[in-house]
Amino acid sequence: LFQLPGWSMRPDGSIVIATGNDDALGAYACTPYNSYGTAGESQPTRVLLKDPPTFTVRPKEEYFQEVGRELVIPCAAHGDPPPTVTWLKAGSAGKSGAQVDGNSSLVFRPLIKEQHGVWECTATNQVASVSTATSVHVLGTSPHAVTNVSVLPLLLAANISWEPGFDGGYFQRFSVWYTPLVKHPPRAHHDWVSLSVPVGAQHLLVENLQPDMSYQFSVLAQNKLGSGPFSQIVTSVPRGFPVTTVPPEPPAMTMRVFLSPPQALTANETVRGVLLQWEPPAQFSVALSGYALELRQNKGGWEVLDRSIPSTKTQVLVPGLIKDTFYEFRLVAFAGSYISDPSNTVNVSTAGMEVYPSRTQLPELLPQPVLAGVIGGICFLSVAVIFSTMAACIMNRRRAARIQKRRQGRSRLARC
Repeated sequence: LFQLPGWSMRPDGSIVIATGNDDALGAYACTPYNSYGTAGESQPTRVLLKDPPTFTVRPKEEYFQEVGRELVIPCAAHGDPPPTVTWLKAGSAGKSGAQVDGNSSLVFRPLIKEQHGVWECTATNQVASVSTATSVHVLGTSPHAVTNVSVLPLLLAANISWEPGFDGGYFQRFSVWYTPLVKHPPRAHHDWVSLSVPVGAQHLLVENLQPDMSYQFSVLAQNKLGSGPFSQIVTSVPRGFPVTTVPPEPPAMTMRVFLSPPQALTANETVRGVLLQWEPPAQFSVALSGYALELRQNKGGWEVLDRSIPSTKTQVLVPGLIKDTFYEFRLVAFAGSYISDPSNTVNVSTAGMEVYPSRTQLPELLPQPVLAGVIGGICFLSVAVIFSTMAACIMNRRRAARIQKRRQGRSRLARC
């Protein structure tokens, strides 16, 4: 055993083969013994040499393709035994609508915004598992959300910085949104102030803030196709002027605000769209200001669909859904300057369905300005017809009277 380079035996009787080669092939049996002898050797075991997976076709580092088009990314490997090739999007538990063909290539048909990102091709057999990655850039979309938002509190100000997301293939600009968190808001609505960011900058100094007051900050990206989703909300407290050298008093007890999320969100499919219904939050210590509806498609990022749903509503109709798409909906509640956690998520799949209309075609549900115009037109036509009929009757009567007078005049002349 010790004549073979790299071979050794452990104290427990195991054989260690540092480098597998043809010398290791064969059948092996273990014979235990002590001072009394041995009970015999073990059942034989065979050592076989197998090859780990090796990529024969690797994807490129990056792919750029327009949204709605087809994109095929090749990936192939061999080994002994033959490996299984799988694809997975980094940071996602599913394939986000992508398919794998018989050649182990990743197929996007069609390519959608949510498929933007890093994809990994993994080849696995009984010996080992190897991976390679590629980046997919989806062009012709609204921007992706910014990441790593941080807030540095300053004297009566705050410096907000972030890392831009993918711009969707177009020039993107940013705006910073912020709002104070007050115990008793002067207004009934949740007001946010937006500030434009200079071109090319990835940070912004927000000044004239109130000292020792909590603020919420978020960053929004926009390009020529529209707005991307808001970033995560970051809360910070600007510093105030020092007013005394005396140690500060312990902070007073502040009122704790209770605002639970909306309850029992359900979705029902109708001929006009998807009807979402819910129940108000079970606990809230300040009056509700309203709700915001969020959605995402095919496990993508969450986007705000409607941020101005009145607090008195407990249902909303969502028209204009796309065919063969998987949707998720959730609600958040506003109470003054406070935002609740999201409600439960409901799923809606439009697979095999027709596209929902973006607006109803029923005449009784026409918008009020259009309905008023239609009614006004009908009334005008009706009045015109009545006046025309009356004028025709008057003219006919006058004509008949003139004809009768002429006949009477002729009769008198004949008698004379």
